[in-house]
Amino acid sequence: MRSSSFVLALASAVSIVACSHSTSTQTQPDLSPTSETAPRTDSDNPMLTKSTLQYEAPDYSKVELAHFRPAFDQGMEEQAAEIQAIATSEEPPTFENTIVAMERSGAILDRATSVFFSMSGTVSNDEIRALEAEYAPKFSAHYDSINLDAALFARVEAVYQARESLSGEDLRLVEKIYTRFVRAGAKLDEGVKTEIRAINSEMSELTTKFSQNVLASTEKGAVLVDDEAQLAGLSESQIAGLGAAAKAAGHDGKFLISLLNTTRHPLLSSLENRELRERLWKASSTRGVADNGPVLLRIVALRARKAKLLGYETWADYVLAEQMAQKPAAVLKILDDLAPQVADKTKAEAKEIQKAIKADGKKFELQPWDWFYYAEKVRTKKFDLDEAQVRAYFELERVRNDGLFFTMEQLFGITFKERDDLPTYHPDVRTFEVFDEDGSSIGLFYADYFAREGKRGGAWMNAIVGQSKLLGRKPVIVNCLNIPKPAEGEPALLTFDEVQTMFHEMGHGVHGLFSDATYPTLAGTSVPRDYVEFPSQFEEDWAIDPKVLGNFAKHYQTGEAIPPELLTKLLDSRKFNQGFDSAEYLGSALLDMEWHLLADGEQVTAVTDVEAFERAALDKHGLLMAAVPPRYKSPYFSHTFAGGYSAGYYAYLWTEVLAADAFAYMGTQGGLTRANGDLFREKILSRGNTIEPMEQYVNYRGQEPSVDALLRRRGLIE
Repeated sequence: MRSSSFVLALASAVSIVACSHSTSTQTQPDLSPTSETAPRTDSDNPMLTKSTLQYEAPDYSKVELAHFRPAFDQGMEEQAAEIQAIATSEEPPTFENTIVAMERSGAILDRATSVFFSMSGTVSNDEIRALEAEYAPKFSAHYDSINLDAALFARVEAVYQARESLSGEDLRLVEKIYTRFVRAGAKLDEGVKTEIRAINSEMSELTTKFSQNVLASTEKGAVLVDDEAQLAGLSESQIAGLGAAAKAAGHDGKFLISLLNTTRHPLLSSLENRELRERLWKASSTRGVADNGPVLLRIVALRARKAKLLGYETWADYVLAEQMAQKPAAVLKILDDLAPQVADKTKAEAKEIQKAIKADGKKFELQPWDWFYYAEKVRTKKFDLDEAQVRAYFELERVRNDGLFFTMEQLFGITFKERDDLPTYHPDVRTFEVFDEDGSSIGLFYADYFAREGKRGGAWMNAIVGQSKLLGRKPVIVNCLNIPKPAEGEPALLTFDEVQTMFHEMGHGVHGLFSDATYPTLAGTSVPRDYVEFPSQFEEDWAIDPKVLGNFAKHYQTGEAIPPELLTKLLDSRKFNQGFDSAEYLGSALLDMEWHLLADGEQVTAVTDVEAFERAALDKHGLLMAAVPPRYKSPYFSHTFAGGYSAGYYAYLWTEVLAADAFAYMGTQGGLTRANGDLFREKILSRGNTIEPMEQYVNYRGQEPSVDALLRRRGLIE
């Protein structure tokens, strides 16, 4: 149930709204290349049978790279046989013998791919990447053989046509499965199906290649600094961390600045050396241009072609048909209403920063690598705020235990008990068992917070084991961040953005942990892209709740609470630089849409220059500003070209309306209380995709969301 009134209300309000983002001794998996050729028997392969560890958590102490290839092959063979048995059954098709049987199929493949792809994003190496590239087209062909099977679809369609006898989650599952088959091309003739199979196979190869190119260029682009004097402006602990990173990479005595996933790098706000700032910014912003330019052009062309074959004008039309927004026009209305206000705000900020450059005795024109350094000067002067002073109150262990876990206990009554006995895929990963108030165990939570070589950038949640009552599975969830790891013996002091990111990802985490669905297809975070960010953005705001802050914002050395005046400055400063923050996000969201609004044929083939297309797209929407590049330029925009957010990056703005409205509503009901948390858990977090998203929200809130809370959150109305 999508409400047009919600879309219109959101579209009418965004013209004044800005959007921002936001040591173990255990045996580790053997991912060395030598293990790939070692002889193994089925009994040695932990991927071929259920893990005997709690909740089927992978036994990483037994996992070797050699285990995945036979598990992939056997898993696909087993599922193909299961699907064939369903499709050729002589029994009349029923919900149980067709739909439920499909939900039960593919146990080995599900287990092996879940473990593999979780590790490929966190501890990747050349051998893992090679295996990933090898199997991408094989997996594509395997799933196409299911989704385009005419006999299987005939049975699915028969159950769908008789769905009036079903209700609740059963009915929802049938509707979703049927829609999935139709959107895959099940109703098309065999000639078109053949072309779609070829497109899917090539796209799987290209998106994998895109992702691997981003990771490789990010690692290769790390900036090596020879002289510590060039790092003036950084704290001693930051410099020590860069030295430790260089030593680990074989550059003892030097300093290594690793790139992050975004164009912006946080150290740009502190580095006094302008030449080094320029090196760092250019290393970030030019990643993947040569390798990924041709790749993304081909991805765009294939997506446009597939959309046309499936009866849609563009890939954006195809994607959005299954989202809350439904049509590109609804998304563009929001983004274009916002763009002029954001551009004006950003240009005003640029003038203020140019004045700061002049006041510093410099004569150069503002460049992207100058923005954060001089914006920090303006912010410091305006709010009298020292970022290093603020970080001292946000030590990672305390933020996690006394902030994040405290909030989860206050809201939901859950507690986290560390488990040192369960093996992990890397020594930095911490494992916790999650308990309900009555002492019953809910699932497992892995906290993987530090950046490292082989780990993709950004922050994300993954269900290593997804919840399902049908399969008797409880959730095993991981949160991944990329916080720079401090030197040994030094505390990990976080920026406030990193604190909020930790809360954000826990929002995804409890969405998976509290899942109470029968069928895996509908469980956890298996919801539309423009709904999945709602629980995560909702949880962000608890990081500034007075009760929560009072519990965790304490000096890492003295234990003293953050002074009220410093906290006030911090909270007031959060709205600073909103023009830039909004412009870089909006630029990426519009690039995503423009790439996927290209129709098959001349529109696609006419684009040969990625950088020229970017400039034209940003200029079209009034966001072409030299000093403010998009958060992600196209060659390293993994969200849209490899991460499942194609024509969907707008979702962060869309869901922010839901999050702000829900948080404000909870505030009127008493704020951080169990009653409030239990209601949110029952109506939102436990539902997965068993109920239409807007229906879930109305069931929780009693009405559709209002944009007023978002405007207040941004300080744009009283």
